[in-house]
Amino acid sequence: MKKIILSAAALFAAAAVTVCAAIYYLPPSDKRLEDRYDGTIETYKSSFDCDNDGIDDQTDILNGALDYIKTRPKYKSIYYDGGFPDDNHGVCTDVIGFAMLSAGYDLMELVNRDIIEHPDDYDVDKPDKNIDFRRVRNLNVYFSHTAVTLTNDINDIDKWQGGDIVVFKKHIGLVSDRRNKNGVPYVIHHYGVWQTRYEEDILEKRDDIIGHYRVSE
Repeated sequence: MKKIILSAAALFAAAAVTVCAAIYYLPPSDKRLEDRYDGTIETYKSSFDCDNDGIDDQTDILNGALDYIKTRPKYKSIYYDGGFPDDNHGVCTDVIGFAMLSAGYDLMELVNRDIIEHPDDYDVDKPDKNIDFRRVRNLNVYFSHTAVTLTNDINDIDKWQGGDIVVFKKHIGLVSDRRNKNGVPYVIHHYGVWQTRYEEDILEKRDDIIGHYRVSE
């Protein structure tokens, strides 16, 4: 009987390891959350169209983020000689990087230029454009220089629009165009290997928001 119990325990442990390993290697789901807000908030449209594709910047950036998560990148923080990940891996900053790239904004070049022009504002000893634009602290400085700064109060719900950028102390994400029942928007982000979906209802759970930006008016 003891051997049978031990065997059952071993099988359970092996199964648990298998499940955990499977979860680890599976990327998050790109399935979107349901919009649960019954109120009416006018959707913001930018007056700029950086890439001249007929779609305003705000919408273009949001669509770019949604297109990016459809590729279901796996979480891995490594250095790329070309700057942007090219192997279907990424981190939180890559959601922003690819979203803006699809709208005509190359953050790799833009952040590098801003670091060179304002070195005292960045904690960068030696600029490296391949990685500097993939660091949260650098993006927060860059957007504070170049974007429209908005409220950090999540209860001011009409001031939060899909395509906005939200920065936390050690994380960054893109504001979704869908909302929870309180009207607080979801966030499209990528934070780790155990994440189950890219779009999540997290803003009301965070107390570390340090920036809220809109790329263009």
